[in-house]
Amino acid sequence: MNEALRRFVILLGVFALAFGVVFIYQRVRSGKGIFDLLDLGRRDSDAVFRPENYTLPEHPPLDIDDVELLGRLDAEYARLTEAVLPSVVSIDTEGVKRELLRDLFGRVWERPYPVAGIGSGVIVSKEGHVVTNQHVTDGKERITVTLYDGSSYPAVLVGEDRSLDIAVIRIESDNREFKALPFVDDSDKVQRGQLVFAIGNPFGLGETITQGIISARERSISDTQRDLFQTDAAINPGNSGGPLVNLFGEIIGINSAIYSPDTENRGFHGVGFAIPANDAREAFDQLVSRGRPIRSYLGVKILDIDGRVRRATGFQGDRGAFILDVIAKSPADHANLEPFDIVLRYNGQDISTKDHFLSLLKRTKVGEEATLRVWRSGELLNLTATLIDADEAAFAERAEPPNRSPTDHEIDRAIGLRVRRLTKLEATVEQRSVAIASVRPGSLAYQARLRPGDFIWTVNGQRMPSPDHFYGELFASAGGGQNTTIVVQRGNGRAVPIIFPPLPRTADEAGP
Repeated sequence: MNEALRRFVILLGVFALAFGVVFIYQRVRSGKGIFDLLDLGRRDSDAVFRPENYTLPEHPPLDIDDVELLGRLDAEYARLTEAVLPSVVSIDTEGVKRELLRDLFGRVWERPYPVAGIGSGVIVSKEGHVVTNQHVTDGKERITVTLYDGSSYPAVLVGEDRSLDIAVIRIESDNREFKALPFVDDSDKVQRGQLVFAIGNPFGLGETITQGIISARERSISDTQRDLFQTDAAINPGNSGGPLVNLFGEIIGINSAIYSPDTENRGFHGVGFAIPANDAREAFDQLVSRGRPIRSYLGVKILDIDGRVRRATGFQGDRGAFILDVIAKSPADHANLEPFDIVLRYNGQDISTKDHFLSLLKRTKVGEEATLRVWRSGELLNLTATLIDADEAAFAERAEPPNRSPTDHEIDRAIGLRVRRLTKLEATVEQRSVAIASVRPGSLAYQARLRPGDFIWTVNGQRMPSPDHFYGELFASAGGGQNTTIVVQRGNGRAVPIIFPPLPRTADEAGP
């Protein structure tokens, strides 16, 4: 036996001896006799069990009379929960995303893969209309709604308001009348400290209710989002689209977002946000009645008041909105607003910042006459502007297509599409031809639910290398008594065909 092996055997023996000594010591210390060591197979569970004596309390430490108010509050919380839960739904969505891949030779293709999502919603009509968040339904091809009683139904998308993050879906059921929750009369009256309840489907667990207060009002988390309610009622992923209700079970907000410093594992940290009911109700009415959000448009570019503005204008104040530019033929132009004007008041309200002015503009209804108090070169002026539909304005501002005849003009107005060239990144996907820049409200394209940002792959089976080619094929096909088929892709979803019918030629071109 070599020296290394001999040392290993000795070390192993010392270890075994030490283990044995410790084992015997522990057995003896626990009350086992030396001879008990020979019966190692016997378990402690084989010993005779001796029942323990115990006495459980029979009465609570406090009588109901001692906590009468809390007892009533507890019962009222339970009644509120039972009243509102049947109107809250869980939403499961399915869609397809497409990943751009590039090989060593620079070729690019798309790889589709399925995606699923969860969210919440609240039934607001007995016909089964559900209000939820737009980010819950965005790009999803299949929507399933599960009610409080466990029954599931398919749902169809009625409309989306991307800037407000509101969507309306409708449950498809022919013979069921649904229990709906009402919107509060005026969410502007909601106060800080008011008791609220958030209801939703966090992490896919099913209907869950949490309680808190309104922590703050008029919170803004983006430059396009209207003012939000902040609450400390627990809101987690999956709560999106669920209602924030008051003590009467009325909807005072739609839960939409949370603040989480951990972007990898998002969870509740005491700060949640909800879209006020006034904004959600307005969006619901617009989407149900017209299928799209209606945004008011004034036609100005504005900045906050700062040192550069004060030096350029001579204005000495620090509150208001600086007019940098006025869009030609816009409501602002017709109202005689001018660059370098400073708006001090809007519809009787003092303007504090640019964002405040934009918020007031967004809340003004289309066609409503607005009054403005304006500072101009040391003078104060009172101006009046009538706001118009922002989508109509955006369509009108796009460059007119190359109309070749009265028929072309009528076709352009009826179909209502403005298209643009692709960016270099968009053009990496070979099937795409042009992109939709704007859609005229009420047109055939609008009725087909096309919207800006959609990609057009082909027109009548042919790729369109430029907008001019697109309009040329469109006018020739629709004006020539033929159906026009365009293949459209939205986001990363699948491409679908849209068919426009032939349009009649004008009398001058039809011939005798």
